[in-house]
Amino acid sequence: MPNKLAVTGAKAVAIAMKQINPDVVAAYPITPQTPIVQYYADFVADGLVDTVMVPVESEHSAMSAVVGSAAAGARTMTATAANGLALMTEIVYIAASYRLPVVMPIVNRALSGPINIHCDHSDAMLVRDSGWLQLFCEDHQEAYDMTLIATKISEKDDVLLPTMVNLDGFITSHGVDIFEPLDDGIVKDFVGKWEPKYPLLNIEKPVTLGSLDLFDYYYEHHMQQEAAMKKAYELLPEVFEEFEKISGRKYDFLDLYKMEDAEYVMVVLNSTASTAKYVVDELRDKGIKAGLLKPWVFTPFPKKEIKEALNGKKAVVVLDRAMSFGKEAPLYSLVKSALYDAEQKPKMGSYIYGLGGRDVTTHQLHDAFEDAINDKLELNEQKYLGLRD
Repeated sequence: MPNKLAVTGAKAVAIAMKQINPDVVAAYPITPQTPIVQYYADFVADGLVDTVMVPVESEHSAMSAVVGSAAAGARTMTATAANGLALMTEIVYIAASYRLPVVMPIVNRALSGPINIHCDHSDAMLVRDSGWLQLFCEDHQEAYDMTLIATKISEKDDVLLPTMVNLDGFITSHGVDIFEPLDDGIVKDFVGKWEPKYPLLNIEKPVTLGSLDLFDYYYEHHMQQEAAMKKAYELLPEVFEEFEKISGRKYDFLDLYKMEDAEYVMVVLNSTASTAKYVVDELRDKGIKAGLLKPWVFTPFPKKEIKEALNGKKAVVVLDRAMSFGKEAPLYSLVKSALYDAEQKPKMGSYIYGLGGRDVTTHQLHDAFEDAINDKLELNEQKYLGLRD
């Protein structure tokens, strides 16, 4: 494998999948996710992987096939976006409740309607409470790395939860950038061999999946999922540390950019963080102590780490690329909750931006920072960046 490759984000993810070499990939095409599975289908056709590729008639069927293969004991992956994820949602919950360590890249795209094929995070937020781990990626390198990390954490015996790897539609998935893949052998050693704990095909130790679970045990089974999520929170730092040893790339729950002495902080997910870092640098050049907090891990939500990072700051602006109609924006609401018992609460502002793929400019991000700097933030006021009058 070359030291560096210039490819689309979709191909970077497909390369990670190729190195993982899952037993089964079941998928249905949907813009802007299609290239991931298309590239992977080429790898299958060229005999570069041992994967059984299952073409299906819908995303609901894709996730159903994924549940079946993972329950049988196969290392299994899929990918989707937006309306496809919405169609999967019934089975997305089932995959988590069955404790199946599926990995699914999500190429984030606006949910209909009106129909839109461009980037926002409404699809990821639709399933934020489904019981899946959720990782978010700023660029091609992170999308590649997080796909490997997702496989490692999902298959931990004390976790056994599926993971979504989120990357921005078109911006990351279709844009070409340079990333640095690891050698195939290093990846193979890192992810290890999947040893299923309770495979359906083990007739010596039969198990039941999909049984009726009413008021007698449903509650307790959900608590087992919560316990697994807490275990994922405990084990993620170990996985990040192990990945750093093989790659030299350091990950954590949060990406903290110029936060040590920051007074004014922007919180944002995925590719917009690159633009925000540029704006932070511009403000720093003017003597303004700006900083950026970008969550790499959204679920389990790192409340403790966010509280520690933001406690004592003067002002925090939280940017959401999704709306929760009639409620607070999702990322803002969680960040605000994390700061509930902070000793020195910063002033906070909530901003919606970039819905349906609308361009996000440095000017817009400067506007949000200016509100913070000029003490124009209102705790319960929702503002909108780049909205036409």
